Amino acid sequence: MTTKTPTPPHTASSEDANTTVEMTAPFASQVDAEALTTHMQSASKQASQLLKSLSHPDRLLLLCQLTQGEYCVSELEAQVGIGQPSLSQQLGILRKDKLVSTRRAGKQIYYRIASDDAMAILALLYERFCAKTPAS
Repeated sequence: MTTKTPTPPHTASSEDANTTVEMTAPFASQVDAEALTTHMQSASKQASQLLKSLSHPDRLLLLCQLTQGEYCVSELEAQVGIGQPSLSQQLGILRKDKLVSTRRAGKQIYYRIASDDAMAILALLYERFCAKTPAS
């Protein structure tokens, strides 16, 4: 007595090579779960890096100021009260992390927020912390 071995759900039958392969529900769920896990691991690394960049008080203050528009270094120094060389160091980190972008106009370098994710978090932080009126 000869029995035919069933074709695994992820491969096509050799008898009908032109048929579309259908995944059984358990296999499809496993693939979906693996893809979701991989996606979540990648997303958590990106979110962690963004939060790390935002976690320094001077960088957060600089980004908060930049939500109001584009500023050159001297304007940022006057607005936020961070002196050189700390200001340049923190702006360099923000550039490296791609949270800000620059443009040059003559001798001045202007900074602006380049990350939509950072802008969304800054808006929430503003709403939760800065928009509240201090007690009199």
